[in-house]
Amino acid sequence: MTAHTFDIVILGGGSGGYAAALRAAELGKSVALIEKDKVGGTCLHRGCIPTKALLHAAEVADHVRDAASVGVSATFGGVDAVGVRTYRENIVAKKYKGLEGLIKARGITTVGGTGRLNPDRTVSVGDDVYAGTDVILATGSYSRSLPGLDIGGRILTSEQALALDVVPERVLVLGGGVIGVEFASVWRSFGAEVTIIEALPHLVPNEDIALSKGLERAFRRRGIKYSLGTRFQKAEQDDTSVTVTLEDGTSFSGDYLLVAVGRGPVTSDLGFEEAGVTLDRGFVTADEELRTSAPHVWAVGDIVPGLQLAHRGFLQGIAVAERIAGLSPAPIPESQIPKITYCNPEVASVGITEEAAIAAHGAASVVSYEYNLAGNGKSEIIGTSGLVKVVRLKDGPVVGVHLLGDRVGELITEGQLAVAWEAHPEDIAPLIHAHPTQSEALGEAFLALAGKPLHAL
Repeated sequence: MTAHTFDIVILGGGSGGYAAALRAAELGKSVALIEKDKVGGTCLHRGCIPTKALLHAAEVADHVRDAASVGVSATFGGVDAVGVRTYRENIVAKKYKGLEGLIKARGITTVGGTGRLNPDRTVSVGDDVYAGTDVILATGSYSRSLPGLDIGGRILTSEQALALDVVPERVLVLGGGVIGVEFASVWRSFGAEVTIIEALPHLVPNEDIALSKGLERAFRRRGIKYSLGTRFQKAEQDDTSVTVTLEDGTSFSGDYLLVAVGRGPVTSDLGFEEAGVTLDRGFVTADEELRTSAPHVWAVGDIVPGLQLAHRGFLQGIAVAERIAGLSPAPIPESQIPKITYCNPEVASVGITEEAAIAAHGAASVVSYEYNLAGNGKSEIIGTSGLVKVVRLKDGPVVGVHLLGDRVGELITEGQLAVAWEAHPEDIAPLIHAHPTQSEALGEAFLALAGKPLHAL
């Protein structure tokens, strides 16, 4: 057995883990970063980056099909699934190489292998033991399934879907959340017939109802089918197809079934509970500063209950590194973390929904405004429909910003600033939004809530 001593030992090299490592090294701490696969984790290798590369390829396919509408002659010859995979893998490889170089430049020791937390707060990797004054748990998440639904063959998770080297003719998507609607959007753009099966009453059910209904209308126009409000019962497959049956007896068939019912925390059999770390349904229990029940053991990212977003992991990893170094970063409420779903059209939000605002403050205290992107020049130019919805307290601050439309994910940072800084629409109304941009749509909503709409009645 060989012992190694560091200021901080981090178990998991995904978004939260490597962000903590980089910030801790910046602050002069010695860091061991333990990762069983590749630094960058799910986000870089199997999640955010490769799926958004697919979505860009899908966007290009749609643009080629529609080129004649803007006076450009182009012929759509189909999608080369192998070529798309090569494009995606090249992007991931480049980002991975850059991340490796950055970690090395910061003097961080990377350790390849599966780590296990010991009761004495050390971490074992094979015959080596890594001791740190503080330990950060950042082991990430995995694709969930449902009881009785076995992954394999033509039943896929997002990881297997990424690896497909064919474009399915017919595909079923179980789950209408972020992952489900993004893959549905890609496959439809690539030419597949797509059906989404969602047990709840709406697609992207965690969003404001205006966005959910707007996305459903957009998907109908695109020919994406969906079944809402009825639960899954079973799935059966043979050599050529998968059939899904719902509890009401309705059935759907496709070449493949993507299971996109959420992600679970990777915490099992890693020694957490034996080391005094409390788990709740597999998630690590942590306080608002991300301390676990074990002294000097912290947790960040998808293993902490809440939004499972890479940028939340970055934020938490940085904050924990700073707290260990003696700084006092303020905890960030989940409601101030922006969310984006990168389907076509995109969905983006920050803050709380109108329904949640009414529940918290009463209907008489909540005011909202919706601005249709049909009135926005840049949105017309790029050919997108959608909306901007801003929710405020009466005579008070903005508490929610909700966007639907192509490229609106690029606008959500302004919404985050408005919500986090508790800005009143009257504070923002005098600020100029460049013309013609989609950001003007946000400006129009703020103007309307301030009582002086310009391009709206």
